[in-house]
Amino acid sequence: MAFDKTAAMSSHQKHGTDTGSSQVQVAVLTDRINYLTEHFRQHKKDHHGRRGLLKMVGKRRRHLDYLKRTDVDAYRKIIADLGLRY
Repeated sequence: MAFDKTAAMSSHQKHGTDTGSSQVQVAVLTDRINYLTEHFRQHKKDHHGRRGLLKMVGKRRRHLDYLKRTDVDAYRKIIADLGLRY
């Protein structure tokens, strides 16, 4: 099972070619984080990959902080859609 980001992008795009908005970035990062979390349940000693996971979590946090600062409604919507508890 490989990671496919097109599904995450298509559900949160503002328009057809939107790939860089914070909502899309948060959705893609969340899917990658969920995918890697399952990977680490099987491969407990993959510490180098775990560092990448922690970097992704920090990047998602920064995107969410930016959204909260600039567009609270979009922030609340993406939190509800993705089931995040921030």
